[in-house]
Amino acid sequence: QVQLAESGGGLVQAGGSLRLSCAASGRTFNSYAMAMSWFRQAPGKEREFVSSIRGSGGSTYYADSVKGRFTISRDNAKNTVYLQMNSLKPEDTAVYYCAAGVPVSAAPWDYNYWGQGTQVTVSS
Repeated sequence: QVQLAESGGGLVQAGGSLRLSCAASGRTFNSYAMAMSWFRQAPGKEREFVSSIRGSGGSTYYADSVKGRFTISRDNAKNTVYLQMNSLKPEDTAVYYCAAGVPVSAAPWDYNYWGQGTQVTVSS
């Protein structure tokens, strides 16, 4: 099994920044084999893809809505993935979830492992 734990959410004004972290653990977790992704879900909306990073960390992917503002990275030695969020907008308000799976995908149903989520609220 794989356990994921997000942290770093909070309340920030528009234009501000937050850095989310997701720590992975478990006997079957293989940092270099698993893609790590961030999804988000706003009230009344479906869960949507935000960003992914391959196990090697060499390739990253972003939703158009966050491209140029968010940066995903990972530290395989720490089994941790990060999401640096800059120039935040009120429409970024959502619960942000970390997911792990193989292969890298923008579809939430492709992921077997999920964190509990962390709330990000951006005030205008």
